[in-house]
Amino acid sequence: MIMTNKKWAVKRITVNLAAQEAEKLDKYCQQTGRPATDVIRELIRGLPVSDDNKEGDR
Repeated sequence: MIMTNKKWAVKRITVNLAAQEAEKLDKYCQQTGRPATDVIRELIRGLPVSDDNKEGDR
C-alpha cells in the first residue's frame, strides 16, 4: 500500500507584485530550484510575532 503526503491549503491568497519583485522571486526560485510557494511559506514562517495579542483578533 502506497501512502501519499498531501498538503491541503487552509487559506489561499493572491499577492500583487511589482515587476521587479516578481522577477526577483522568479530568479531566486530558478537559482534554488524551489517553487515560489515554498519560498513564500518559509518567509512567512520566519516572521516575528508576539504571543500576547494586545490589539485583539483581526
